[in-house]
Amino acid sequence: MYVGTLSFDLLLGDVHSLKEKRSLVKPIVAELQRKFSVSVAEVSGQNLHRRAEIGVAMVSGDLGHLNGVLDRCERLVAARPEVELLSVRRRLHTDED
Repeated sequence: MYVGTLSFDLLLGDVHSLKEKRSLVKPIVAELQRKFSVSVAEVSGQNLHRRAEIGVAMVSGDLGHLNGVLDRCERLVAARPEVELLSVRRRLHTDED
């Protein structure tokens, strides 16, 4: 068994309130869940209106499949024009860790 996680540090564009922030972050979270069947949540910076950290997690029995899905998640977030992807942290764990 393999567990993979991604942590996206995002800078949001022209955002002046937490309500505007939610209107950008929620669709990203929903699209990741819908397209890739991964667990996703905003995990940090909830009170900052121009920054967001989104966490993604997935469990798989095949390391190649896991890496492929995480790669596609990363490309999807990086391609969003309304956010700037500042950094991505990827971690892989096995059941032997």
